[in-house]
Order: sequence, then structure tokens, then C-alpha cells
Amino acid sequence: MRSLFAKILIWFWATLVITTIGSALITMRDQDRPALLDRLVEFELRAARAAYEQGGRQGLAAYLAQVHAAYRGRMIVTDRQGRDLVTGRTRADLVARAEERERFVMFRRGGMVVVRTADDGQYRLFLLIPRRPRVGTWFLFPEHWWVMAIGVLLCWVLAYHLTRPVRQMQKAVERFGHGELSARSNSKRGDELGQLARTFDRMADRIQTLLAAERRLLGDVSHELRSPLARLGVAVELARSGENRQAALDRIQKEADRLNELVGQLLQVTRAEGDPSALRSGRVRLDLLLGDLAADGEIEARARGCEIVFAPAPACTVVGDPELLRRTVENVIRNAIRYAPAGTSVEVTLECGDPMAVVRVRDCGPGVPAEALPRIFDPFYRVEGDRDRASGGAGLGLAIARRAVELHGGSITARNAGPGLLVEIALPKA
Repeated sequence: MRSLFAKILIWFWATLVITTIGSALITMRDQDRPALLDRLVEFELRAARAAYEQGGRQGLAAYLAQVHAAYRGRMIVTDRQGRDLVTGRTRADLVARAEERERFVMFRRGGMVVVRTADDGQYRLFLLIPRRPRVGTWFLFPEHWWVMAIGVLLCWVLAYHLTRPVRQMQKAVERFGHGELSARSNSKRGDELGQLARTFDRMADRIQTLLAAERRLLGDVSHELRSPLARLGVAVELARSGENRQAALDRIQKEADRLNELVGQLLQVTRAEGDPSALRSGRVRLDLLLGDLAADGEIEARARGCEIVFAPAPACTVVGDPELLRRTVENVIRNAIRYAPAGTSVEVTLECGDPMAVVRVRDCGPGVPAEALPRIFDPFYRVEGDRDRASGGAGLGLAIARRAVELHGGSITARNAGPGLLVEIALPKA
């Protein structure tokens, strides 16, 4: 049973059924008591009459002693005038009421009196039943309290079942709010409360990841900015000294361009990490986009002594932000060009499957060590051999691509193709 609504409904229904059936059984028993007592008293009257007529007062007394040992009540047998046949005492108080009806049940303050008169009127039997002790109130029997206790127990079990995960999640939220970012509820329930707890766990995972990424990003940005700023400071001093001023200005321009490129990539990371609802959504012809990017990248590829190979692909449409998708694929292609050896080619292909369109970009470079493959999509991460700016860049291109693809509901993976690196981008078709 995975629905909290169904649990509450069935639990209260079961409680209501139990209390209703219990009350009905108690009421039924009380309703059947007069008829049962009437038959019992009629039988006892015949037996007592036979005992008296056969054994006299002693025979009747012996029989009544046996009855008193077996039943909680007390029996009195009188003649027509109301004289007790055992003690000889006149029971005028009981006879006065018995004259009204042949058989009836009288209620007294001390209990109940059941009366039965013989058919010929010679004998009367009075069965005096003391009132059972009530518990708490005058109208409740012990059975009523048992039924209510069972109902309370069931409601307590339900309340505990419902509030226990809430308390666990409250403690997890409190710990998380105090800075313990690893706090989780770890609920295994399948109902709505379990779904709520798992939603909180996913939110906490996301917040922890974002905070860790923010701290790492601040550290990486400060590290990345320190080197060009230091070189700018040296170039400025050289320009002020007047020695080789033109070379110093060229150096300043080069470092300023690098800073500008780094800031632009950081803005792309910020946009890719932003609110998905802020994305501009439109229909994008992925085949035309890849054709344009292959043509634009051909100039850069030729400058490095390689080429881009893109075979015409069938029409394939996806839905997303056109500019963000363009930058995503462009970053992957430029990354492949950067590591492609001279005389090789960068292969760009498109497979328009169902329901995903898959873009593949492969270079023929040295590839990536197996232990580094899971991290190449992290911001500012570069393989150790490619730390220099001439080949390695700032390490943001693939990070931007991964986040942008995830915002569009797709995935991006990389693997060594022997030779080279193969990057696959999967996007949902329109």
C-alpha cells in the first residue's frame, strides 16, 4: 500500500468497523438477555416446583442451593399469596408487582428482577440479578471500554506511523539548516511521505553539489585570474620603462584578450547553471546547425593543419535554446580541433534516432587517460599534460556543454576511440 490517502482511509474504516461490530455485539447480547432469561426462569420454575412437591421445603432449599452455586443471581419461590416456600417470609413487595403481569422484568436500584408465574397460578419464581459494576459512567459496560481501547490503540499506531517519518525529516532539515550538508532523511517508504523525504534528499544533494561547485569555482577562478593578471602587471611595468614598449603593449593586449575570453566563458557557465525556465525555447534544425558550425570551424582547423569532415545528414529537429545549443556543439568541435594532430580530420556525424538525436564528434588526437574521463566535464579541469594555455585552454568548454545538454534533457559522454576522443551528445527530438 503506497498511498498515504489509502492508508488513512482504510485505517479509519477498519477502526469504525471494529467499534461498530463491537457495539452491535454488546447491544445484541443485551437485547437477547430478556428472552434468554425468560426461558431460563420458566425452566427453573418447573424444576423448583417439582423439587418442592417431591421433597418439600428441604428439597426446594437443596435445589435452590445448587442453583445459587451455579448462577450469580438469587432465586425466590413463593406460593399464590407471596409466602417464601423456604423461609416462610412474605414477599408482598414483589408480589404486588407480579400481579400486574404473568411474566416480566422489573428493574430495581440494586439490580434486575425476573418474574415467572406458573400457568395455574400456584407458584411464582423471582430471579434477583444484582447490577453488574459499571466502569467510569453509569451507561457504559466494561465491553464498551474495551472497544474504545482497541480504537484508541489503532489510532495511536496510525498516528505513530504517520508522524515518525515527519519527525525524522524534521531532524534532517534542522541538521541541514545548521550547516550539516550531508544530513539526509534516507526514507524507504513508498507513500507520499516517503516521496516527500526523497524529494528533500534530492534537493539537499543538489544544494550540497551547488555549494561545493561554487566554492570550487571561486577557487578555480581566483587561480585562473592570478596568472594573466601577474603577466599584465609585468607588461605594464615594461611599458612604463619604455624598453620594448610595443612588445609590452602586445603582451597586454594578449592577456586582456585571454581575460575577456575567460570572462565570456564564465558568463556561459553562469547561464548554463541558471534557471531552466529562463531558457529561450524554439525548434532547432540540428542538421543545419551542425553544417554551419562545421563550415565556421574549417578556418580554425586549417590553421592547425587538420580538417573537419561532416557528411550531409537528414533533417532532424530538436527543441531548445538555439544560442545555447550552438555554443554547446561549438565548444565540443573546437575542443576536438585543439587536440587534433596535423594531417588528421575531425569527424562530425548526426544520427537522428527515436526518441534521441545523437551528435558525435571525434578527433584523432592522443585521447584522455581512463582515470581522467569522468572529470573532463568539470569546470577548469584539464589533463595534466595539457595545462598550458597554448593547447589546454581554460577548461570550461566541456563543462558548459555538459550543463547545457542537461538543461535540455539530454546527456553527453566521452570515451577513447583509439585513436582520439569521441564525444556523444544525445538530445530529445522534437
